[in-house]
Amino acid sequence: MTKRIRQLAASNTNRLKHIVCVVCAMLFVLCSFAAAQQTERIPKIGYVSGSGDSKTPGRLVGEFQQGLRDLGYIEGKNILVEYRYIEGKRDRVPSLVAELVQLKVDVLVSPNLPSIRAAKQATKTIPIVMVINWDPVAEGLIDSLERPDGNITGLSRLTRDLSGKRLELLKEVVPGISRVGVLDDADVPLQTKASKDYQAAGRALKIQLQSLEIRGPNPDLEGAFQAAVKSRIRALIATQITVLVPYPEKIADLAIKNRLPLMCETGSCVEVGGIMSYAASDADLFRRAAIYVDKILKGAKPAELPVEQPTKFELVINLKTAKQIGLTIPPSVSARADKVIK
Repeated sequence: MTKRIRQLAASNTNRLKHIVCVVCAMLFVLCSFAAAQQTERIPKIGYVSGSGDSKTPGRLVGEFQQGLRDLGYIEGKNILVEYRYIEGKRDRVPSLVAELVQLKVDVLVSPNLPSIRAAKQATKTIPIVMVINWDPVAEGLIDSLERPDGNITGLSRLTRDLSGKRLELLKEVVPGISRVGVLDDADVPLQTKASKDYQAAGRALKIQLQSLEIRGPNPDLEGAFQAAVKSRIRALIATQITVLVPYPEKIADLAIKNRLPLMCETGSCVEVGGIMSYAASDADLFRRAAIYVDKILKGAKPAELPVEQPTKFELVINLKTAKQIGLTIPPSVSARADKVIK
């Protein structure tokens, strides 16, 4: 009897050990699965674009995507990007930014000042990477370029700082020029108008500047060009502002139709028909924005990532457009060009 009890006890002990082993194995598998799930979490990026749309994202988005690929990121595999397009409708900006914040993206990226402002108000925790035309310190986005001290960092394109240089180039290219029109946004405060920086440079060069203000979301570009011709304006500057960003081809076509030399603030505008541009390289800037995203995803804090400014600027000239409107580009100017479109 005692022997039988001992056998049963031993059997139960073995059975219990077996159960414990099975449970432990199951727990190990579950923990391993959970750990794998955690390590395989795909980071999510939010991108608010001032140009393009879901069907035709545009060149700037393409450069950012190339920057991600250069760093080994493949959309849908090891990174997700949620794109939102403003399409010239500034009133959409707060809701687009709010959507991305609600999605709890890991980083929010935008080259658009209104969306950066909206993001700054919407979140203090999600890192924001900007690529903007304005001075981010002067605009109150960050405390300093060296140490932003917040959740915003990125790149400043110095677009506004190059206003005088663009006017100098126009004066070299258009003989006897004394009156230039600047396409600008009628709905922004005077202190943030893009044409403001050209006014000071114009006085120094003895060039009269006329602001041709338009309103979105459906800007009357034809009306602006009619006003330019009526005022005997000799050349136009297309500023890189939210309401104009979706229409580079239309602006260039109207400039050619009215035989007006068009100075652009981006090289991509020249590629679709503008006469020339003097600006930082879009390809470099937007690929570097991807580098900021990569650093943040790897643990860097936006507050400690200095805001970069370009050190090299490109002069792009479209000789084909010049020929169409009967304008001869002086050899002294074309010789300095970084890129010439023929």
